[in-house]
Amino acid sequence: MLSKIKYFLSSLILISSISVAQIESQLFLEGARITDIQQEGTSIWVATYGQGVYQYSMKDGKWTNFSTNSGNLENDLFHCVAASKDFVWAGASEGLFIYSKKTKKWTKRKFAQGGEFGNWIRTLRFDEKKNRLWIGRFRNITVFDVKANRFTDYNRVVNKDEKTNNFNTIAFDGDSIVWFGAESGVHKYNSKKKIDDQAAWNYFKNSGRYFNQEGKSVSVSDFIFANKEVWFGTDEFITNEQPEYNFGGIYVWDRKLKWDKISKANGLGGNGVYCLARTGNYIWAGVYEFKKNDKEEYGKGLYLINRSTKKVIPVDLNELNLSTSNIHALYFDGINLWIGSTEGLVRLKVGNELAHIKK
Repeated sequence: MLSKIKYFLSSLILISSISVAQIESQLFLEGARITDIQQEGTSIWVATYGQGVYQYSMKDGKWTNFSTNSGNLENDLFHCVAASKDFVWAGASEGLFIYSKKTKKWTKRKFAQGGEFGNWIRTLRFDEKKNRLWIGRFRNITVFDVKANRFTDYNRVVNKDEKTNNFNTIAFDGDSIVWFGAESGVHKYNSKKKIDDQAAWNYFKNSGRYFNQEGKSVSVSDFIFANKEVWFGTDEFITNEQPEYNFGGIYVWDRKLKWDKISKANGLGGNGVYCLARTGNYIWAGVYEFKKNDKEEYGKGLYLINRSTKKVIPVDLNELNLSTSNIHALYFDGINLWIGSTEGLVRLKVGNELAHIKK
């Protein structure tokens, strides 16, 4: 069954200024492990790890599955997805899968550079204005010029640290800035300049005034942007052997000198951050806790953060028909917050103050 609908008038207090809210939620793809959610036009594209790629039409509510089960795709295990008016791209551990909307066929591309894990595609972002796809791989950044049908690889290793070239996430900040979250630090590119112009790039990590100089390294998993702020979701990875490696948490930078941090000490269920989304003056965060003894990640739910006060409020996932605390993907389409978990996809209609955009 593709969906379950649940309407409830809840006394669930999401934030202090909204004491009673009518929330409409709908559960789709029950049992699917959701890894990424993106939008192109009136379609929502969903990558899963185990059931291929899904397309949801917001016009007629129809779902289309691309998978080995449906016979139109030779892989089911995907980490990320992106789409344009002509193509859909899905990233897997064995390369990039490309769907032509014209021919309605999938092809696969592998990458020669990057070594053993060079074909592991971890993040994708399509730049509609420049008609190019940014591909974050386990090794290297690749740029695909759609019009020229040309792939170009870029090695962004800094100070011989290979983790600076292992990419987790890519995000657009306005019209000209592209951010790249790596396993060690952050790359920032000014797209007004050529990609191979080194002056167009900046790199920073947890040294100097950045990230409060915390931990041995900082691994960035997601970004959120506001006019005067950048929010960084970071990974937690601490072991008995490396007790200060990645502390995790959410860092908030005022784009000048000030850095704030939101973590378990402020009410989050865990210091590891899987994903972030923004609805108006609020930030949603899917978090996890890394257990150093067994070296495993454990999902710790979904949290709502007031951008102004930094107050943290847990979201009751039972109210959303979710039986898991593993929230791996979030996407806001302007009306609905899409919540991707290891047990399915929830569409939550966001209204009132939660969706009101404040700069």
